[in-house]
Amino acid sequence: MNASPMPAAAQPALYDPVGMEVFSNRLLSITEDMNNTLVRSSFSTNIKERRDCSVALFDARGRLVVQGTQIPMHLGSLDGAVKAVREQYPGDAIRPGDVFVCNDPYLAGGSHLPDINIVTPVFSGGELRFFLANVGHHADVGGAVPGSIAGGLRSIFEEGVRIPAVRIVREGVLEADLLRLVCSNTRDPEERALDLNVQIATNARGADALTALIAQMGLATVLRAVDDLLAYTRIRLAKRIGELRQGSYRFVSELDDDGLAGGEPVPICVAVTIEGERIRFDFTGSARQARGALNLPDVVLRACVYYAVKALLDPGLPVNAGLFEPLEIYSPPGTITNPAYPAAVGARSITGQKVAGAIFGAFRGVLPPEKIMASSNDCCPAIVFSGRLASRAGEFVYMETLGGGGGARYDEDGMDAIHVHLTNTSNLPVEALENEYPLLMDEYALIPDSGGAGRTRGGLGLARQISARADGIVFSARSDSHVTGVAAGVAGGLDGRRARLVKFAGGAATELPSKTANLLLKAGESVRIETSGAGGYGPPAERAPAALERDLRDGKVSGAQADAVYRGAR
Repeated sequence: MNASPMPAAAQPALYDPVGMEVFSNRLLSITEDMNNTLVRSSFSTNIKERRDCSVALFDARGRLVVQGTQIPMHLGSLDGAVKAVREQYPGDAIRPGDVFVCNDPYLAGGSHLPDINIVTPVFSGGELRFFLANVGHHADVGGAVPGSIAGGLRSIFEEGVRIPAVRIVREGVLEADLLRLVCSNTRDPEERALDLNVQIATNARGADALTALIAQMGLATVLRAVDDLLAYTRIRLAKRIGELRQGSYRFVSELDDDGLAGGEPVPICVAVTIEGERIRFDFTGSARQARGALNLPDVVLRACVYYAVKALLDPGLPVNAGLFEPLEIYSPPGTITNPAYPAAVGARSITGQKVAGAIFGAFRGVLPPEKIMASSNDCCPAIVFSGRLASRAGEFVYMETLGGGGGARYDEDGMDAIHVHLTNTSNLPVEALENEYPLLMDEYALIPDSGGAGRTRGGLGLARQISARADGIVFSARSDSHVTGVAAGVAGGLDGRRARLVKFAGGAATELPSKTANLLLKAGESVRIETSGAGGYGPPAERAPAALERDLRDGKVSGAQADAVYRGAR
C-alpha cells in the first residue's frame, strides 16, 4: 500500500477564525447527537452498553469534514465506506432517499466484518452535497466462530458475511430482502436487523439536522466554511510538524505470534521521517502477512497514523481530511500491515494497537522528555461467550474488549484499566451481563504490581473472571502480550506485567493460549483473563514516599514489591 495524501484543492483565505470555530462545533454537535441516538436506541449490548460505534460527516467529494468523539479506529472504515459508495455509484446513480450498507475490507474499505457501515447521502438544491456515515460493531456476523473473530482463522471467508457497498434503502424504501439476507447469515438475526434499522434512522436524524443548518446558514456559506476548516487543519498541523526536530526515528514493537499456535514473535517496525512540514511513516521491516487473523487493512493502518499524529502533536486538532495531507504512509505489499486478499483481518485491533505503540515509541526521539510516554498495554484483548438464547430463537453472543494499563508520563502515573490508543469502548456493567446472559461475574478487579515501577508508575491491568451458569457455553478469546511484546518503561522505568488467560474447572487451573477459540464450558467452569500493565517512567528510587504509601493503602502495590523494587533501590 502507498497511501499518499489527497491532492490539495485551491483553498480560500481563512476569513473568520471565530466563526469557523463555531461552525466546527455545530457540525460536531450534529455527530455527537447522532452517536447518542445510536447508543440510546440500539438493542445489542455491544452498542447500547459498550458504545462500540462511531459517526462522521463527509462532503460530496468524499473528504472527511468531522468525526464524532468516539473510536479512532473507526475513522478508517467510515472513510473507506464513503469511498466505496462513491466508486460503486458514480454520477447520478445516487438518488435522494438512498442509503448504503457495507462492511468488507477488500470490497468496501472496511476494517473487519463485524463493523457494519451505513452511508446516507444528503442533497441540497437538488444536488448531492454531503454524506453521513455511522459504523456499529455487531456482536456476530456469522463465520466459523461465535463473534466472527478468532486469531486462528486463515481467510476472510471464515469470518462472516461479506457486504460490498450496496443500497439498503432505495429512494426511501427499505430493501427488506437484502436486510433479511444479511441478517440470516448471523447467529442472532433479530438483533442484527434491529440494530441496522437503528443505524439507518440515526443517519436520517443527522441528515435532518444538517439540512436545517444549511437552510439557516445558506449552502454557499456552509461549503466555504468546510473548505476553510480543512485548510485551517492542514496549516495548523504543518506548522506543528515544522517545529519538530528533523530526521528519521525508528521503533519496533512485537506481537506474540501471527494468530496461530507455535508462531514466532511478529515484529511491527516503523520509521518516522520528518522533513520540513511533512512526515513519512514507513513500515518496511514489519513481518510478512500473518497466517491468522491479525492482518491490518490499509484503512486501519491509516487510522493508526492519523490518531497517533493528533495525540502526540496536537490533541486539540480537528479530525478532518486536512489532517491527512501533510502525512505520507508506506507499507510493503504482502506484510502484516498491508495484507493481500483474502487474508483474515478480524483481530486487526491487536495489531493496530501495536502499530500505534510503535509510532509513540518512535516519537520518543522527537519529543522533549515532558511529552514522552512509557508504553501502554498496546493491546485490545477481547473475550466472547455464546450459547442458546432462553427467551427467543437464536444464539446470544456476548463480546467485550478489555482495558489495561496506560503508560506513565513524565509527571503523572499511568491510568489503570483503560482502553488506550485506537479503542474507546465502555465496559459492560456486571448487572447488565448477568441479567442478559447465563453468566456470573466471579471477579472484576485491578491486578496489584502489574504496572511498571518508576518515578511515576505504569497503569495497572485488570482481571475479569466469568463463570458459565449453564452447560454448552462457548468461549473464545483474542489477546496478546502473554509471551513477548511487554509494555516498556522509559528513562529507567520498569516494564509492565504481561497478560494471562486461565480456565478453572474441577478445582484445576489450566493456562490457555492468548488466541483461544470454541472452548466449551460446563456449568460452574470459569475463565479468567488478566490484561497487561503499562511501563513506568523514571527510576523507581525517585518515586515520592507519599505516592508509594498511597499505592500501598490502595492495594495497587504489594508490600513485597515496595520493599524489593522501590525501597530497595534507594
